[in-house]
Amino acid sequence: MARAESAEQVAARLTAPGAPFAVVRAEDGTPCYASGPRTLREFAETTWAYADRPFLISESGTLGYGDFFAAASALARRFADDYGLAPGDRAAIVMRNHPEWQVAFWAAQLAGLVAVPLNAWWTPTELAYALDDCTPRVLLVDGERLPAVESWRKRSGARCLVVHASADALPEGVERYEDLGAPDPSAAPPDVDVPPEADATIFYTSGTTGRPRGAVATHLAQAGAAVHPRFHAAASALGRGLLPGQGADPVALMTFPFFHVAAFTTVYAMMGTGGAVVLMRKWDAEGALELIARHRVTHYSGVPTTAVQLLEAAERTGADLATVTNLGTGGAPPPPGLVARLTAAYGRRIEPRNGYGLTETSGGVLAAFGDAYREDPACVGLPAPAIDVRIAGPGGAAVPAGQAGELWLRGQGVVRGYWHDERATAEAFHEGWFMTGDVAVLTEGGVRIVDRVKDVILRGGENVYCGEVERELLGHPDVAECAVLGVPHAHLGEEVAAVVRLRPGATAGPAELRRHAARALAAYKVPARVVLADGPLPRNATGKVLKRRLRGELHPEGPRPGAPGADAGEGGPGGADVTSG
Repeated sequence: MARAESAEQVAARLTAPGAPFAVVRAEDGTPCYASGPRTLREFAETTWAYADRPFLISESGTLGYGDFFAAASALARRFADDYGLAPGDRAAIVMRNHPEWQVAFWAAQLAGLVAVPLNAWWTPTELAYALDDCTPRVLLVDGERLPAVESWRKRSGARCLVVHASADALPEGVERYEDLGAPDPSAAPPDVDVPPEADATIFYTSGTTGRPRGAVATHLAQAGAAVHPRFHAAASALGRGLLPGQGADPVALMTFPFFHVAAFTTVYAMMGTGGAVVLMRKWDAEGALELIARHRVTHYSGVPTTAVQLLEAAERTGADLATVTNLGTGGAPPPPGLVARLTAAYGRRIEPRNGYGLTETSGGVLAAFGDAYREDPACVGLPAPAIDVRIAGPGGAAVPAGQAGELWLRGQGVVRGYWHDERATAEAFHEGWFMTGDVAVLTEGGVRIVDRVKDVILRGGENVYCGEVERELLGHPDVAECAVLGVPHAHLGEEVAAVVRLRPGATAGPAELRRHAARALAAYKVPARVVLADGPLPRNATGKVLKRRLRGELHPEGPRPGAPGADAGEGGPGGADVTSG
């Protein structure tokens, strides 16, 4: 084992001139990796080196890298030769996490098409909105989603290829992927020109606050996104005194849906090292434990909710997670105590990781791991080398370290803008910087996310950060999950409200929860109203709480009829009302 190095020493080694993660800068200062792939087609072609290794492991079997590349190349040739698709045409993918999802995505890249992953759980109306926006010439769907896009397909005349569908009563004009025949393993992908500046993907934002927008990433941006996780993995290994690439072949359990950029942070990391990805049809903690043991999973990543459920299931069943070396979370802030709980149960054998990324950054761009993360669980870490960070105050000027401001990002991985939406692009970008909408603080250990700009409650002239209040409430042992949001108030402008789901058998009431929050928070930050939810809080596919929906269920004077019931409660700090349900 090599001597452990500091974060600064590690970064200097990995980014020195000629090193794997050295960076060059454009005339405007934007950083980019000096070496490495420039397009996703180039990145995919490197997987030839892993031809005999397993890539995608699912209920239906294992697809090796060699067979995967042959299948993607064959489908890419079909796009070009039989469908007449040209570079720049869009290919929409609407299916659950089948192996064919990745075949379709990479076939689009090999043919120079723009892949458009769409939320597999959207309704036909939601799908039609995105399809009208991006106008794909080919739809790649599974049998479950075919009915949801059929009306749009017939209206548009787009080609359609369906997987895992019965041949009986298949709509006219729809082809079955299974009927295409076995691919030729020696055949190359179509000969098309794919420059780095060409568009590679359109990922639609989650739409938690409004209509989804298509974030457009070039091949160069996505190639950068493929390098970021490799840097963080190398930095993690060196920081622990290990040499990158040593140890067991990586095997990751995929819990994110492929249509979300968080999934690609894991997929890129595995493809870059010849690792395997284990697929789940549907999240189930006990099922995840079984897959981890059967396939000797080394890497787990998911939203904090699933990570907590996995650890609880392991405690309940006595599973030792013997093969797991890394447990990472992303997509939402982890609850207080998650890292301590992991360390208490498994010591330093399992490295905790937390990351930060957005649809507009093509996945994870910051990461915290190891002892640094254990010492500061609120930190999302340091940026990858090809990403610049600014904590911006009014007017965009950088604020001093330790002060809160809006997190701005620029570099390789950041999207070029929104599809056919110049206004939204202009509002989100400033002189090459993407304005994330997150309030952050820069510390010695990295970036801390304080809250969303839109989640800052302005209560009587005082700023209340929802994330700060949520962390305090989540620290109560009876609280399973919570969401803090602002609701209209006649005199204060906004008032602080919280929707809380208790753990099974818990008895804490609104008054007790408010007293708990008041121990660490100023009186104006303590929720004036606490609503106890009967079931899980509404979330999107990546675990983000849908606060817009919760706001619609809270009336300024209490929950609306039909929402969780309201009971009069005792006044807390400031004599505010308390409601419970």
